[in-house]
Amino acid sequence: MKHIHKIILGAMGLVVPLAGCDTDELHNLNVNPQAVNQIDLNYLFTASELGIASNGSAGDNRFIDWRTNIGMTAYAIQHLANAGGGIAPGDKYTDNFETASAPFEFTYNDQLKNIAEILKQTGPGGFAEGKYQNLRNASRILRAFSFHRLTDFYGNVPYFEANQGMEGIFFPKYDKQSAIYADLLKELDEAATALNASNPDEGFSKSDFIYEGDIAKWKRWGYSLMLRLAMRVSNVNPDLAKQYVTKAVAGGVFTSNADNVWVKMGTGPSQWINQNGISRAFYPGDGGQPSYLSKTLVDFLKGANPNSVADDDPRLMILSGGIADWSAAEWKPINTDPLAQKGMPNGFDQSGLDALEGKPVDQAKTYSRINFLMLQLDDPYMIMNYGEVELLLAEALERGIGTGISGSAADHYNAGVKASMQMYTPYDASLTVSDAAVATYLNAYPYGVTKGNLPMIYEQLWVNKFFNWWEAWSDWRRTEYPQLTPVNYQGNVTNGTIPVRLKYPSTEAAGNQNYTTGATKPDTYTTKVWWDGGTE
Repeated sequence: MKHIHKIILGAMGLVVPLAGCDTDELHNLNVNPQAVNQIDLNYLFTASELGIASNGSAGDNRFIDWRTNIGMTAYAIQHLANAGGGIAPGDKYTDNFETASAPFEFTYNDQLKNIAEILKQTGPGGFAEGKYQNLRNASRILRAFSFHRLTDFYGNVPYFEANQGMEGIFFPKYDKQSAIYADLLKELDEAATALNASNPDEGFSKSDFIYEGDIAKWKRWGYSLMLRLAMRVSNVNPDLAKQYVTKAVAGGVFTSNADNVWVKMGTGPSQWINQNGISRAFYPGDGGQPSYLSKTLVDFLKGANPNSVADDDPRLMILSGGIADWSAAEWKPINTDPLAQKGMPNGFDQSGLDALEGKPVDQAKTYSRINFLMLQLDDPYMIMNYGEVELLLAEALERGIGTGISGSAADHYNAGVKASMQMYTPYDASLTVSDAAVATYLNAYPYGVTKGNLPMIYEQLWVNKFFNWWEAWSDWRRTEYPQLTPVNYQGNVTNGTIPVRLKYPSTEAAGNQNYTTGATKPDTYTTKVWWDGGTE
């Protein structure tokens, strides 16, 4: 949250007799006739859903994706590579204050601000106390999602006192990540339990453009998010993880790709709010961020035999649109042969690529790009999916975390891979993967045979999180898979190690006195957060 220092002016009034005024008239003298005493909570909810995808109402739907999701995490996790152009501190481990600050500043000021108002007005003393119960509890799930992403970036953040400026808390205290996670899990448990299809709709189904008011799907998302958070803390608090994995499974997690969380986007009426922020960041003539895939990712998708398509991952030519020239005027394919696909190595500039290839390199004619069918301005924004849930269930079974999970780890792994490969049709109907293609891949790389069980699960989670690069980064920090080779570009700020955290905005150190005693320290890109093995 940006700390805006406000001067509160106190007025000293004269006490004068008010002849002829009764009590009601005296009261009305203190009422601002222009004050807003009721807010459209359904509007705030819709804005909150949009906020978890694009932060559009904060002013620019590209900003947080461009600076952080793409600029830091997509490169750090080696899904993308950048040899010049755009914003790419994650490719060479450099410092960029906008990249580091964006999630902190935008998340508090966007969806969390709206959600705080919803919870205030539907809670004790609010004008809608006792009403909008499904909207209230869906908002608690959105809040948990936003805060878990925020604390994963920074570690300790303001949580219990956050977004309470109207209550006079202008400098909220920082809370330990361990306490934040415990409360987020509790919140998800209570919210998912309280959601009830028999509650009055009160506009919820119309304001909800994720599930259109489908309470069963909201419950499944609440429990699926609970599963993610429980597994995130499993290395440092196994008892808490076991408790909430068991609760999540008993409550009911995602069962198919029909449960996936997509935030709908559109081309209008406002390009700054309604369009897909990832697409706008990459689109030539708009953001223009280079869209080259990393060699690490392309090599993985091409399989053990790069000279054969028989063992390719079916996602190769879904995530890659081929080697292509992309301008504001057109997408012009140069080579769409799967065998010819080539990823750009991370950590190089143009001169480094020229030296590596032994000749001047035309990047557009050399390296594979993100498929432009997945970068349309009205493409939906993926938030969470069924494939991730199945892979987490496989991991939980392998590690003995929680109870009540039916089937084997292999069953859940195979289901997770299949779901991950078949989830892309909302971008474009042509991005289909047949059951036969999935079976061919699973036969080529059978679970537990190609390599260890857990490494296979973790690598599939890594691929699954394409576009949700901040989540891929968090999974990698927790699991250390895939085993990425860091870069050591001249002048990097991490001594050649992959960043594991974002730095706080400088305004926090300067403007919030609680920063000194409560923030995660030292405030560097190499300081681990609590669930990654750092200190509380």
